[in-house]
Amino acid sequence: MKDNYLTILSPTEGLYKEKGSKFIAYAFPVDSRENISQRIQEVKKLHVKARHFCLAWRLGFTGDLFRASDDGEPSGTAGKPILGQIDKLELTNVLVVVVRYFGGTLLGTSGLIRSYREATVDALAKATIESYPILDVYKVTFGYDLMSQVIGAIKRKQLIILKQEFTDKGYIELGLPFLKVEEILLQFKADISSVSLNQASMEEWPKGLTVKLLAKGVEVEY
Repeated sequence: MKDNYLTILSPTEGLYKEKGSKFIAYAFPVDSRENISQRIQEVKKLHVKARHFCLAWRLGFTGDLFRASDDGEPSGTAGKPILGQIDKLELTNVLVVVVRYFGGTLLGTSGLIRSYREATVDALAKATIESYPILDVYKVTFGYDLMSQVIGAIKRKQLIILKQEFTDKGYIELGLPFLKVEEILLQFKADISSVSLNQASMEEWPKGLTVKLLAKGVEVEY
């Protein structure tokens, strides 16, 4: 399993024409089924006279959630080639909707597959693709007597601070690569306590400091 995922940074639009038919592709970054539904409705409102709204999406940092829809086109001629281009770029959290305006000439199975594929290719080629880490989120709570040790360890280990607050105590949320959590937490503990990794593995966290898991395997942008 990878410790990062790829998605597009912002919406893009692509176009492909074949024998009078026009295929307009819209690619969106999405993070939920609700977001997907909203984007689909947006596209439908833009093209109230279109006959087909074919689409595909992948969701989740492992890409396990997906759907491909032919929306009335012959089976396998639209949704599958759209999804194929998403997968070719190893993207997730992405929706592509391709709107078709019929040009009066039947394109046949191969023509439809090519058209939906190329419209998607054009939209995704215009997208900026970003890599984001998949992180476990931990909340570190500590007294001010430990602040220099905690802040120093965070800086030395170059840990990702997602949120911090200083009131009666210090509160810092850290994003840790989920495949290396145990290793990083052990190094963090050893650094704060100024002991070896072996010693740290046998000791508790320093008195006055707690480390609590808030979320596991979160797709975090920071």
